[in-house]
Amino acid sequence: MKHIVPALAVATGLTLSAWTALWADEEREEKINASDVPAVVQKAAQAEAKGGTIVRWEKEGSNYEAVIDNNGKQTGVELTPDGKVVSRHDESKEHKEKGE
Repeated sequence: MKHIVPALAVATGLTLSAWTALWADEEREEKINASDVPAVVQKAAQAEAKGGTIVRWEKEGSNYEAVIDNNGKQTGVELTPDGKVVSRHDESKEHKEKGE
């Protein structure tokens, strides 16, 4: 029983450290210029825009995010460096969650 409490404390600490590292990496967004985005990523984002306009680009870790405005609704599309879509999300909800 003496060894269980320290083992649980260590396991809890390691778990929290791992989640903190993942969360920090996910939240790291950097606005970039379109000229810094690979052509294959730009082409894939244009295909996703479907008549909308790409209003800004962000770099998230090794991936890119195109923020697309389509009739006033902004959608974030996350793409890998080779142009594959990873996810889509409503930008207005993201900014409300962050308090922006």
